[in-house]
Amino acid sequence: MACFLVPGIEGSVTLLLAKLIGRERAEKLKLKWLNTLLWGGVALLAIEHIWHGEVVPWPPFLTAMANPADTATMLHEMATHGILMSVLVTLAWGIMVAIASISPKTVKMKVKT
Repeated sequence: MACFLVPGIEGSVTLLLAKLIGRERAEKLKLKWLNTLLWGGVALLAIEHIWHGEVVPWPPFLTAMANPADTATMLHEMATHGILMSVLVTLAWGIMVAIASISPKTVKMKVKT
């Protein structure tokens, strides 16, 4: 229903964080990678939710908010699925950054002349 909002909020926070800490430090931390992963996932999930009619172009935009009984289900989904997606994407980004920081130091390329 609205699980894509949680990674969207994390993506907004990391974009703001990148602006606050400066370009050089953000590049060193590879925050652009994290933002690309988060916003790509948000875009795909938003399209999927639009396709299934869970997101509509008129207020309240999320069909689950039209019925108060569905709102509790939506919030539960955001708290479980949305947070889990954000954690897994952030974990994948952390692994990518760790591998990228180790690789250039340990792998020596042999160039044929």
